[in-house]
Amino acid sequence: MTSELGWRLGCFVGVLALMLLWEYWQPKRSATLPARKRWPANLGIVVINTLTLRLLIPAGAIGAAVWSQESSFGLLQQTSLPLWLITVIGFLILDCAIYWQHRLFHRIPLLWRVHRMHHADTDFDTTTGLRFHPVEILLSMLIKIGVVVTFGIAPMTVLIFEIILNATSLFNHGNVALPRRLERPVRALIVTQEMHRIHHSQIPRETDSNFSFNLSIWDRLFGTYNALPTKGSDGIEIGLKEYPAGQDSTKLSYLLAIPFRQPKPRGDAASDSQDNNASKQ
Repeated sequence: MTSELGWRLGCFVGVLALMLLWEYWQPKRSATLPARKRWPANLGIVVINTLTLRLLIPAGAIGAAVWSQESSFGLLQQTSLPLWLITVIGFLILDCAIYWQHRLFHRIPLLWRVHRMHHADTDFDTTTGLRFHPVEILLSMLIKIGVVVTFGIAPMTVLIFEIILNATSLFNHGNVALPRRLERPVRALIVTQEMHRIHHSQIPRETDSNFSFNLSIWDRLFGTYNALPTKGSDGIEIGLKEYPAGQDSTKLSYLLAIPFRQPKPRGDAASDSQDNNASKQ
């Protein structure tokens, strides 16, 4: 357990620090709100989510994987494939599951109410990759545990996947851009900032695209890939029109209440909101 926590914490702090430095030296876009107003709530969510998981599901997905392995339960536990191949298959299964989970959170209205806290961020930076409602974190963990037990995915595979998923979420939400010569080949394998920024557009059809978090292949495979935003990379309007930037939007209490309060669309946001809601019914 100590070793697991050490790996998780070390990788998290290291990647977060690197991304924050990258954003400081080479920001892609000017911020709508200063970091000192947004970051306390976005980082505060991390503390709440960590404590919530440790209190309610302390064993997590790794605990489920240990039980599955010890009980020889799950599809992969019944095979005699080489260890490396079982690891790769388990990793791909988990990554594909997260892709479909993400699509469901956009498609099902009740789940969207929870997930929209993530999209209500008026800026797009590496702390946005940490901004998920505790209810979503709990549901995501339960889904992950179900996948781990069903397929009998090994504990080490789960640990590797969770560390990489966390790192790529910090990476692809960064307010940075890869050099143009690197962006396309990197995007062929993993989700880049330019690819995921489209997903945070205020245009509903762009919000409902590019659902992958780690490997980018799932969007191409399942028909949800969007290569170019309508208004160009520099013209993407980030967030949800129903949640404009303001004093309340930086409060932790405001973020936690988003799933439980129906927003009131303002002006031209009404038609976009109706289109977005219709796509999730």
